Amino acid sequence: MKKSSLILFWAFFSIPFSFAQKSVIWYQQPAQNWDEALPIGNGRLGAMVFGIPGKERIQLNEDSLWPGGPEDWGLADGTPKDLEQIRNYLISGDHAKADSLLVLKFSRKEITRSHQTLGDLWLDFDWNSVTDYKRSLDLEEAISLTEFKSEGYEVSQEVISSAPDDAIFIRLKTTHPDGFRGAIRLNRPEDQGYPTAESKALNNNLLQMTGMITQRSGQIDSKPYPILHGVKFKTLVLAQNHDGEIKSTSNRLEVSGAKEIILKLVTATSYYSPDFEKQVEAQIDQISFKSWGEVHSTHVREYKSWYKRMSLKLGESTSKDIPTDQRIQNVKAGHTDLHLEKLLFDFGRYLLISSSRPGTNPANLQGIWNQHIAAPWNADYHLNINLQMNYWPTEVTNLSELHGPLFDFTDDLIENGKKVASNNFNMRGSMLPHTTDLWKIPFLQSSTAYWGSWVGAGAWLGRHYWEHYLFTGDRDFLEKRAFPAFEQLVLFYSDWLMTDPRDGTLVSAPSTSPENQFINEKGQKAAATLGAAMDQQLIHDIFSIYLKSSEILGKRSPQSDKIQAQLGKLRTGIQLGSDGRILEWDREYEEPEKGHRHMSHLYAFHPGAAITKSQTPEYFQAVKKTLDFRLANGGAGPGWSRAWLINFSARLLDGEMVHEHVEKLITHSLLPNLFDGHPPFQIDGNFGYTAGVAEALIQSHEEGIIRILPALPKAWESGKVTGIKARGGFTLDFTWENGEVKTVKILSNLGKKTKLFADGSEIDLELKPGESLEMEF
Repeated sequence: MKKSSLILFWAFFSIPFSFAQKSVIWYQQPAQNWDEALPIGNGRLGAMVFGIPGKERIQLNEDSLWPGGPEDWGLADGTPKDLEQIRNYLISGDHAKADSLLVLKFSRKEITRSHQTLGDLWLDFDWNSVTDYKRSLDLEEAISLTEFKSEGYEVSQEVISSAPDDAIFIRLKTTHPDGFRGAIRLNRPEDQGYPTAESKALNNNLLQMTGMITQRSGQIDSKPYPILHGVKFKTLVLAQNHDGEIKSTSNRLEVSGAKEIILKLVTATSYYSPDFEKQVEAQIDQISFKSWGEVHSTHVREYKSWYKRMSLKLGESTSKDIPTDQRIQNVKAGHTDLHLEKLLFDFGRYLLISSSRPGTNPANLQGIWNQHIAAPWNADYHLNINLQMNYWPTEVTNLSELHGPLFDFTDDLIENGKKVASNNFNMRGSMLPHTTDLWKIPFLQSSTAYWGSWVGAGAWLGRHYWEHYLFTGDRDFLEKRAFPAFEQLVLFYSDWLMTDPRDGTLVSAPSTSPENQFINEKGQKAAATLGAAMDQQLIHDIFSIYLKSSEILGKRSPQSDKIQAQLGKLRTGIQLGSDGRILEWDREYEEPEKGHRHMSHLYAFHPGAAITKSQTPEYFQAVKKTLDFRLANGGAGPGWSRAWLINFSARLLDGEMVHEHVEKLITHSLLPNLFDGHPPFQIDGNFGYTAGVAEALIQSHEEGIIRILPALPKAWESGKVTGIKARGGFTLDFTWENGEVKTVKILSNLGKKTKLFADGSEIDLELKPGESLEMEF
């Protein structure tokens, strides 16, 4: 222990902190487009609220609305003989032929099959002389609120997506003597000119919309493939009023004179239940007699049970009440806004709670929010960083259970991936592809090798199971969920590895670095090689995880012995070039895009943990050189790439670098509603930002070590954190002033030893399960 002023207090309880900075996103004008609307969601059912007086649009989403089905498309045509030919091309240096054959035989080329919008709820009311307008999203209660005055009279709209009631609720109120006057209606966009849903009024208080998801612009193998079947859905909207009148026409409800209206919207789909039509009717019956006060309080209480687990305060409390869009503009003008940085951190946690709940599908490229029939990149699941980044904040920001949908999805994908491993390669285990969708298609897709011919997804997803175990210590999860997944993944990689004739090491082949290319000795752009850095690092990682798990569970076997032997022969994925940078491929090739957005060859540094300053200082410096080179050549573009760079900066223990890229993400990537713009919108950058801020505040990836404020920016001079998690089963609260740690409270859930680094002190701790320690510095 290096600091004599340290004061310790033993305790078996945690002292809660209160939020000092209100987390509310707000604006003084309605949303003019989708990128300005505000998201709500309960994990499965979501909406984008525009807040438009007179023609309100509430765009609706449900996470299972996809065209097609699981049996639509078969595997690619590739065989073990084709794989052998590709490898021979690589050995002889014919990279172009290898790339072409890899795509021809093992990819289903370009695919269009997209997650889709549920449709829109329209509130067409007559409002004149609108003043005093404000719309907001309260991140602490998950409530969207629109307020304004019409002819001097108050009008308000509150919208929530409740998980307990699995429904969207809307309360409309006004003091205007004429009340609400207008119509309530549902519709859905057409699919290339064809209707996709039917809307009608069932009675004076009930609207219905039914339909089936199609994709007339669908394609596979880069050829048109109209998809005329898909998930079916049924949506009901119940309108309840205490005064005035509501009556039906053919496809809408006409409102006259009501001062308060409660709308209750439910949706069920054939993906979740074959009896979805009966299910949705039962849902509306269950909530029909619930008051606004009841559903509101239930919603807030349940949502806070997630959100309030952790809090962050940056800087001193401020009384400045500045609209969120103005805050973004101020940062673009050169001002630092700590409240906006904290708000964006909270927004990431809010989005995760709202798009990924136990029993739902995992958050896709857009979470659950999507207004399209054919979304950018299909709003599907990209497994070469995007899906993984969505779940980077789960453990550290105290939302561990929200990892569940990713594990459920991956378990099923592993089952499908066994078909590719067996049928295409005659190998054991499971191969997971670069991209997949709701139906968990296991084959490679993309018309070029560098875009989609990558086999490392399984190992990366495997690390998420391991991280969940490291944070929770859940041995039952490790044995029953994680280890079976590890087994299938390492079986495939064990069979997949080949001996590189150049040096006798084991390598992945064909091996690509996601979405990037090199220039080979012939001056050709190429993607496939023998043992790209990321593949080698990933395989080393999943082999190591498997062996550690085997040891913990006492499951040593001939297979684990083989993996141990292969690990010793595996060529390292961390090789240094002549300039000290980490090589991205097997050799020091020329790079056609020196500032490429992907930094795949740094996986071992983050989110992996093989490179650290204390254990591998030479490689640690090589990471810095690698990033400096990328940045000097225009790398780290907007969106998820910038968010990844925040995480890298934190692992480099460089607080100023962290803050530089925090501000660049705000100025270059944020849409007006705080969604991350790649562009267009991709939600991974929001989640990656939140994870990066957490990484600057606490690190625990080095075994047996917890670092408090390892990469604190000078701008974050003072602050407070409660409920943040560390590996080893620890929960921490801490405060700091003038850049120095003032207090730390650490609770051990598992009773593990750790070394705590805080403000120059090194403290060896061995707390009992449930025991906590409070320290003042």
